[in-house]
Amino acid sequence: MGNNLKDIRKKISSVLNTQKTTRAMKLVSTSKLKKADEMARRSKMYANKIVEVLSEIKAKVADGENAQDNPYFSAGNEESKLVDIVLVTADKGLCGGFNINTIKEVNHIIAEHKTKNMKVRLRVIGKKAVEYYKFNEIEILDSVVGLSATPQYAQAAEFINRAVADYLNGITSKVILVHNGFKNMISQEMKVSQLLPIEGIVLPEECTSVLEVEPNEQENEILHELANKYVEFSMYYALVDSLAAEHSARMQAMDAATNNAGELAKTLTIAYNKARQEAITTELVEINTGVESMK
Repeated sequence: MGNNLKDIRKKISSVLNTQKTTRAMKLVSTSKLKKADEMARRSKMYANKIVEVLSEIKAKVADGENAQDNPYFSAGNEESKLVDIVLVTADKGLCGGFNINTIKEVNHIIAEHKTKNMKVRLRVIGKKAVEYYKFNEIEILDSVVGLSATPQYAQAAEFINRAVADYLNGITSKVILVHNGFKNMISQEMKVSQLLPIEGIVLPEECTSVLEVEPNEQENEILHELANKYVEFSMYYALVDSLAAEHSARMQAMDAATNNAGELAKTLTIAYNKARQEAITTELVEINTGVESMK
């Protein structure tokens, strides 16, 4: 009985130590989430402004007649059966289903394209996705680790421009971006967007001009450069958005782990008290039996 009590005490101590760790990790994730959320908000404002300017210039280029001739907006090489998928996951775990949900979505997209006799190439950001596809012996065309944890615009632009180059050269027909994005403090949402060719950039009918000057004769070049900037920043924003979602998911996971540890500690404490009571009762019975036998 003594050994049993000792084992239960060790388990309680271990669970309580784990609870301290998960509680600390929750607090760290909460702090990081606030910073990442603020960064995502600022980035979203900038992204919206790029879309406004891009849509206005697109509408004004030859009254919109030649805008679709721009390679960023025109359909890719229709003869190409090749599609690039850019996916973002975290470098670390302990964040619930955050990473695996993104991987499942990508696998679903791959399966869909296979039914259309189209080949998919993977460009991966994040250690967890890299490990998954390498373990399953699935080819990765391009990968980077560390960028999802500390998003840097220059690195993001360099990474996505490799996919852009293949698209502009007619190697691929389109580029798809997949990441698990931030919705609010307690939930995330899967985001799948087509980066190339650019779609959905339309100037609203009643829209105040955001341009201080009218585009000049180099308006096609301006549109080209701005379209590239749009793609680059879309990649960067996906990283920032994913980072905020990662901290949100980890905060939830650590909160659940802390609560579960507390419940387990209570259960073990009750078991310990019962075992201790049984031991005391057994000792009292043995003492009384001994006293009776001496009479």
